Amino acid sequence: MALRIARPLIPLMPLLPRKAAAPRSGARASLNALGLRWKITALLAGGCAVVAAAIGLLIHHARLDQVAGNARSGATAQLVRVRQLYELTGQVDQGDTDAVIDAPDLPAPLRRAALAGRRATYLDLSSDDPCVWAARPVGGRTRHVLSVRVSLREQAAEVAEFDRRVMISGGVVVALAALGGAGLSSSLSRELRTAAAIARRISQGELDARINHPRPPGVRHGRDEVAELATAVDTMAASLQQRLEAEQRFTADVAHELRTPLTGLHTAAELLPPSRPTELVRDRVDALRALTEDLLEVARLDAEVERPVLETHPLGRLVEAIAERAGGSAAAFTARGTRAAYDTFVRTDVRRLERILTNLVANARRHGGEPVEVWVEGTEVTVRDHGPGFPECLLRDGPQRFQTGARERGQGTGLGLTIAFGQAQVIGARIGLSNAADGGAVAAVSLPRA
Repeated sequence: MALRIARPLIPLMPLLPRKAAAPRSGARASLNALGLRWKITALLAGGCAVVAAAIGLLIHHARLDQVAGNARSGATAQLVRVRQLYELTGQVDQGDTDAVIDAPDLPAPLRRAALAGRRATYLDLSSDDPCVWAARPVGGRTRHVLSVRVSLREQAAEVAEFDRRVMISGGVVVALAALGGAGLSSSLSRELRTAAAIARRISQGELDARINHPRPPGVRHGRDEVAELATAVDTMAASLQQRLEAEQRFTADVAHELRTPLTGLHTAAELLPPSRPTELVRDRVDALRALTEDLLEVARLDAEVERPVLETHPLGRLVEAIAERAGGSAAAFTARGTRAAYDTFVRTDVRRLERILTNLVANARRHGGEPVEVWVEGTEVTVRDHGPGFPECLLRDGPQRFQTGARERGQGTGLGLTIAFGQAQVIGARIGLSNAADGGAVAAVSLPRA
């Protein structure tokens, strides 16, 4: 009869120290921070690691059970041989040092089973000297325990070496799975990054940008989700481009067609006799003519047909002249940094820069508060007023056509800032809008240095 004793198993891999569990939100944030490529690689490697660990544990238990079964059988056979010699001679063979009567270090569960009249075995793999015991009762009324102890050092070393090979094989499988996952996901990640880059270019105004995926849907059997996404983005971009071009053509056509009747209307208004109604008519006609010219300029900027004439100029002297023409006086201009503003040269289109600064000054006078200041620092021209400042929607979304941000109607067309931003893009400048800490709107024009 075999006595089943719970035994510790030789571990397949060393136990890692238990760490404090990180907050779930932190782990989720770390996972979200990983790219798709690394997520797929980690998923494949983790799945293969779990499968390899499960298979390794099954193989380890199977091998351990085989070793234990062989060890129990060998110990039982040796016990039978020792018992036969003991019954014939009445003593244990002295040459067999592992056979003992009433061994003092006999495990207590095995001793109790033998004294109860059963033959049993006991497997001990937890000690430094692993072994297997086999025992049975001998004698008449006074019972003694005949036991045999068989060392399992070789078998334990064999199992440890077997586990090491299984661990190495599992590590190789996980590494190959990670490499394969990285290779497979690299192509997918690259295609998605390309689609994202094209989408950003489209959002920045490059409407003719296309992904042109090499495997459009329908070419091969099966479904390629990335190809479908690329085709959908290209279709959306083409549709958006057509709509915007149609809108630009409509704006240009309307402004162009309005020129002829407005010219006649202006001529007719000049023939009217002097009076207050005549002044009102002429004022509205001039406003319509200015709006028409602004619409034509916006249409040209949208069509990207404007070509700047770039020349080198001293920025301080140039801005001083522009500010004087825009404000009627040079008092609003301040060259900060002493002579630095006059010694700084920029490469720009004078006519377009004047258009930008004139619109910014006019916008500050119309919607801001006096005084309006214009100054130069390095290659940056700043226009500031002392009014309520730019509205939050303008700072967040940028200038919008026909939206002035003013509560009162009739305070402008909202095209001034749009034209200023468009002309700045033509000459390679940048315009930044902000509100001063002590109140007032601030528009800074950064020009390229010569």
